[in-house]
Amino acid sequence: MKLGLFLPAVPDSKWTLARQAGIDYAITKAAPELTGLKPIWDFATLAGIHARFRDAGFRLMAIEGDEFDMSRIKLGLPGRDEDIEHYCAMLSNMGRLEIPVLCYNFMAGVGWFRSRVDIPARGGALTNGYFPADIPAAELCLSHEQLWDNYAYFMRAVMPVAAAAGVRMGLHPDDPPVPELKGYPRIMTSAASFRRAKALAASPAWGISFCQGTFRSMGEDIMALIPEFKDDIIFVHARDVEARDGGFVETFHDNGPTDMAAVMRQYRRCGVDCLMRPDHAPTMAGEDNSSPGYAIMGRLLGAAYLRGILRAIEQENTGH
Repeated sequence: MKLGLFLPAVPDSKWTLARQAGIDYAITKAAPELTGLKPIWDFATLAGIHARFRDAGFRLMAIEGDEFDMSRIKLGLPGRDEDIEHYCAMLSNMGRLEIPVLCYNFMAGVGWFRSRVDIPARGGALTNGYFPADIPAAELCLSHEQLWDNYAYFMRAVMPVAAAAGVRMGLHPDDPPVPELKGYPRIMTSAASFRRAKALAASPAWGISFCQGTFRSMGEDIMALIPEFKDDIIFVHARDVEARDGGFVETFHDNGPTDMAAVMRQYRRCGVDCLMRPDHAPTMAGEDNSSPGYAIMGRLLGAAYLRGILRAIEQENTGH
């Protein structure tokens, strides 16, 4: 596994801490509202970001998230073809710069979401969670099948471009994986939905961003999914959740219900050797909780924990 860390596209103290912690691989989101730059369908913009990571000692391995407003693509609105052209230009730019992975989602209207962000965790840390009772029901603005149609339309347009560019697109599950949220349907909410998505894409460029915490919160068996999707898992989000009050709460990487060592051994047994990052972690003492799940200390703790597991497994298999 290639252990990386999600870092801002603009250098800051997180970059320094990541290098000091021995992180070599970077994942970033480079949307204009975060960088103050043009969208990365502009080659010079992405090339500049890529160069800054390289000069700081990182290899930029993945672009993650919506890099511009994807509403017209996801909702099937007028103008989506123009947006898809921009998306294809971004994929081509990634190929030119040898950035091999794009982590994307098809969450319409509402992205990853938590209903509470200040839940007490170990030692007074703050974590986040999702509880269905916190969210009132709302009338859907489009049907689930309409959203599936929009996904199929998107796949038909971008898969050939991704394949030609040498970029694999890793589909992230809807988080939280609920049937609907705030009036929008959600479709990537089960292993069955990923089987359907794979069949629709029908391309070697299609892959999975395997978010362990989200698949666990679906009620899926992570250990069984790894061998099934072993050729499709191109990016692992190592995260854990515990069930609570009909929803879930996120944990530190080392104190959740998932046996992380067993999962890492399963990846190795199945030949899954891809990019991995520690995903959401609680906010720790002295940190600002303005970006729940993405404060740096808990994620560095997660990286150290995962590195220890990976090295122990390597020693088990090599004898030294």
